Amino acid sequence: MSSAGEVTAVGSPRFTLHTLGWRAFQDLCAAVLREVWGQSVQAFADSNDGGRDGAFYGTWQPFSDTGDVRDVPAGPFVLQCKHTKRADATLAPSELEDEFDKVSALVKRGVCGTYVLLTNARVTGTSEEEIRRRLRTSGVAHPLVLDGQWLSDMIATHRRLRMFVPRVYGLGDLSQILDERAYTQTSVLMASAPEQVATFVVTGAYRKAARALRDHGFVLLLGDPAVGKSVIALMLAISAADNWGCASIKARTSEELVQRWNPHEKGQFFWLDDAFGAVRHEEHLTHSWARDLPHVMSAVENGARVVLTSRSYIYNEARPLLKPYAYPRLHEQHVTVDVADLTREERQQILYNHLAAGDQPLDVRAQMKPHLEAAADAAPFRPEAARRLGLQAFTSSLPRTRQGITTFMSQSQQLLNDVYDQLDAHSHAALALTYATARDETVPGVPNPIVLDASARDIVEQAGSTRASVSKALAVLAGSFLRLNTSADGQEYWAFHHPTLREGFAAWLTTQPHLLPIVLTGMTDQALLSRTDCLGRDSKQSEGTLLRIPPSLYKQAAQRLAAIRARPYGRLETWQHHLPPEEAVLSYLVYRSCDTFLRPYMAADPQLNEALVKFHSPAEYDSRTTLLARLHQTGLLSEDLRQRAIDRMKYLAVSSPDASWIEDKDWQKKVWHLLLTEEEREQLFEHVRQKLVPRLADVVGEWLSDATGDDDDPVDDALFWYYLAFDQQGDDDAAAEFDHARDFYNDERRSRPPSNDTWEPATTNNHGDQQGRHQPPGAHRSLFDDIDQ
Repeated sequence: MSSAGEVTAVGSPRFTLHTLGWRAFQDLCAAVLREVWGQSVQAFADSNDGGRDGAFYGTWQPFSDTGDVRDVPAGPFVLQCKHTKRADATLAPSELEDEFDKVSALVKRGVCGTYVLLTNARVTGTSEEEIRRRLRTSGVAHPLVLDGQWLSDMIATHRRLRMFVPRVYGLGDLSQILDERAYTQTSVLMASAPEQVATFVVTGAYRKAARALRDHGFVLLLGDPAVGKSVIALMLAISAADNWGCASIKARTSEELVQRWNPHEKGQFFWLDDAFGAVRHEEHLTHSWARDLPHVMSAVENGARVVLTSRSYIYNEARPLLKPYAYPRLHEQHVTVDVADLTREERQQILYNHLAAGDQPLDVRAQMKPHLEAAADAAPFRPEAARRLGLQAFTSSLPRTRQGITTFMSQSQQLLNDVYDQLDAHSHAALALTYATARDETVPGVPNPIVLDASARDIVEQAGSTRASVSKALAVLAGSFLRLNTSADGQEYWAFHHPTLREGFAAWLTTQPHLLPIVLTGMTDQALLSRTDCLGRDSKQSEGTLLRIPPSLYKQAAQRLAAIRARPYGRLETWQHHLPPEEAVLSYLVYRSCDTFLRPYMAADPQLNEALVKFHSPAEYDSRTTLLARLHQTGLLSEDLRQRAIDRMKYLAVSSPDASWIEDKDWQKKVWHLLLTEEEREQLFEHVRQKLVPRLADVVGEWLSDATGDDDDPVDDALFWYYLAFDQQGDDDAAAEFDHARDFYNDERRSRPPSNDTWEPATTNNHGDQQGRHQPPGAHRSLFDDIDQ
């Protein structure tokens, strides 16, 4: 293993610094000088810089590191950057005539004793001598010229610099700067998304995340779709491999993280995307996190580093479920990062990088250039929209006007339908196959080379294509709509380039009747349950829903769901990933289907009735009771089944105890006010009065055997509601019995420890409009000045 900072391959490293823009190069130079020389280098803004890109005041404290300039005297120092976009360019003194003219004025103003020129170009010995002579003639006491090779050497020998300027990983030969283990890890990570590395911008959010990972070992990255959460996680993984020798593990669940953590391996980096659900909140994942967080934080305390990502709207739903159980470390606000919180300059640099990496011809970039600052100001700003603006595949009909470009940036999702419409049948088949083939974590996309089973062949044929044509279309769509990924076992597969492209394609599919049935057939069970709904046309579509199934497919969808519910549940096989099939389907019927869908579902699942009357306590939290009430409202619940449900509630009311049936307050009136008549409600009161009240002293002891010190306790809740209900009925004796039983129960259980530590998650600021740190444009050199060169 190499020591920190050692160049591991033979020969001097060389980074392709010419691919940077002028401003990114200037920021890189400032970062290099701050890290390498340890000085408080000030990088000036691009307006009113007085002929200086940066400066330093005070006494220079040189280090003894490689590349240190030990003979630099006291300043003041002027730092000037000269960037060229020509590869292998050599800087000639004639290219610095403007700089020589400015230097005299700087010397006269007393702000230039030492002049440091940094360039990415080569500088010959003769040219360096001439440049230094001209600077001295202009009055500079101590001129210094540092070329591109010097900068490359500094990048190669300073790991911490690379952590906070991680884009350099995509600019050179990694084997020249990383030890063997880090090289292997980083190469695998970069191979998964080379264009993301090449276009990455160091933002305030990234710097905060890097500091949190360095100092605390844990980061939670939040943001809306397409704002760059996964990209930041990727760059943190690469930096961790370089700086700490971490082996990167991209786990899928908290359970998998705990299983794969090795206490004897200090350098483990765990990265979990969409920790609480991919496109909408999945409660079973959050409950797993609540259970596993103490173990996860134990791993962190023992040297592991963990990065989670989540869409903000999903995390907002997950937070209440995490609150009673999560770990105190999450009190610390500095481990939670809002990825969408970008400065104006950061948005501009992101847009610049994607345009520079795209395939737009130079003349098109020139037409766009006057409008790019306005494009970066579009709200909301999405890096994925910036990527699409740089690609001809998405902009063939885009008006190159300010309005056209800014609309593209702010409403790119709405424009996707038009783009998909313009693709040919073979591309439609390729995209439909990619959409339908993905089997979540198990089969993440279309294998390369493609292998078609009967279902996949059906999709291709119905779309009007062939296997050979689809293979060609997949290659054509690469880099724009799709990308070729590599799984852990080395298998290549085609997947959507970004989740928003997949979601946009799903929305487009609803307008394509000839493809929609096929894709529904090819969709996985988990995707059907978590990414579709059967709600009415006018119902609001929740965030994360990829597909609204039309009424024409209700019968087909009902048959699929009924088959899922009937499937045996193999706990050891799937519990850490998904809800039990029956529970997942019942939840779908309650929250993601309309009354019109319930009728074909009942016809497809004749065994459902038997399952519905087996609800558990507390009944108000069991989706079976809510579904019973909905079926009763729509006339689909038989009287016999309603009576069996009431009998089940009578049993739970006494045995649990379960007061869900009372529903006294208006906000409670949802299930049993529909299922019970007034007479049946009175019968339930009498049943509790006769069967439970006389036995309260005995059964409280039984309930205490399972009690904990948690604030939320179902027995406590039930005793409270029984006391309140009987008090309101004027039955003082029964009310007093419940009040006394509740006091005794709570006195006993509150002396017991809670099941887990409690927490209060840090409050994050949501800057979705991107305007918080907006700086109005002024007279300056545009960051996009060289975008068309």
